[in-house]
Amino acid sequence: MPELQIAIVPVTAFQQNCTLIWDSESKNGVVVDPGGDIERIQSAIAETGIKVQAIWLTHGHIDHAAGAMDLKDQLGVDIIGPHKADDQLLSNLERQAAMFGLDGQVRNTVPDRWLEEGETLSIDGHRFDVYHCPGHAPGHVVFYNEAAGFAHVGDVLFAGSIGRTDLPGGDHETLIASIKNKLMAWPDEVQFICGHGPASSIGQERGSNPFLL
Repeated sequence: MPELQIAIVPVTAFQQNCTLIWDSESKNGVVVDPGGDIERIQSAIAETGIKVQAIWLTHGHIDHAAGAMDLKDQLGVDIIGPHKADDQLLSNLERQAAMFGLDGQVRNTVPDRWLEEGETLSIDGHRFDVYHCPGHAPGHVVFYNEAAGFAHVGDVLFAGSIGRTDLPGGDHETLIASIKNKLMAWPDEVQFICGHGPASSIGQERGSNPFLL
């Protein structure tokens, strides 16, 4: 039975978890949040042998989306996501880059498809439900595969922490509501990858995350 396989590629000075997700049999897969260091991502693609079908974005911050247009051009695939509420963030990536001294190294991103709550995406039959989870960023989405008990939650929830809400468009109460009303509705055994740091599980965070107690 084909299974999902995953590889994490930490990129840029932000140590963002760019993630490769693919079907074990066909090798068809996606790249989630290519925030930069495109050569490193391409090396990981070659090493794993995956055939990239699309780029998925969880949200529009520079550390998650800065390499999306360059990787799209190199691979010839579509950029899917996030929710359209992050349009302003993605259209101002070059301005964000200038603030970090990265002038000329980043391109504004134009997704080929925006995502809405309740839509689904698929990797060779592996279904991912799309959840719109604002709070860290207005258009943040997460990807949940119920059958595999696996999710990619971007910067919404971390091991022992939550996404920061002091950036433009952030709101603490909105983020907590996204986590409690959506992610915490999943079973305890669901494992998730986040945008930075180690993976965790819903049960682990439900029982010990200080921001949720």
